[in-house]
Amino acid sequence: LEKNGVAIVSMTQAVTDDPSGALVRQVFTLFDEYQSRENGKHVERVMKANARLGFYNGSPVALGFTTKVVARHGNRDKKVLVVDPVEAELVRRIFTLYRDGDGGSGPMGVKTIATWLNGRGYRTKRGGLFGVAAVHTILTNRIYIGETAFNRRCSRTLRQKPADQHVHGAVEPIVDGTLFEWVQQALPTRSPKVVAPRVVTGPILLTGLASCSCGAAMTLRT
Repeated sequence: LEKNGVAIVSMTQAVTDDPSGALVRQVFTLFDEYQSRENGKHVERVMKANARLGFYNGSPVALGFTTKVVARHGNRDKKVLVVDPVEAELVRRIFTLYRDGDGGSGPMGVKTIATWLNGRGYRTKRGGLFGVAAVHTILTNRIYIGETAFNRRCSRTLRQKPADQHVHGAVEPIVDGTLFEWVQQALPTRSPKVVAPRVVTGPILLTGLASCSCGAAMTLRT
């Protein structure tokens, strides 16, 4: 600000523009930074305690859930996550599309599911179109089997925090645990980087495996 000719005037920390004023300003800055860090530690401690009690701390709500006010402390509402019946059905549909398809095709990949959803008018929590990242996030989010985790990442750097700092909780599950774990095991093996999409979504179980003695790939004729 000083380089651009902008002066900062504080109503509670009056300082002059001479060298002594600059020194005092730096001292005030150090104390303000310390106070800010202490406030941050206090807020984080309160939010962890809030999460341990099962309350919602205000992060983006996953598709399939909504919030419900269950208590009020002072001027703050205490909320919990509850299942949204309409959105929950869409989440279950996404998992079944990945495993079984829509009845007219074989199992769908992540990109195909996004196209299928967008073509039928389904939208994300924020009303946008589904993309590969959005579908993949749903397929790997353990909240759908009733597991939640708070304080997993640093809010400033987004780096993963050590596991012993995570605060775990529980919500009502939406997806069967067996189906969820099946999807987790299938995702790496069905990645386009590992297996061609035609092998995953093809109607023949031996696609990509069986071939003619001349070397040509097996094809389907009806």
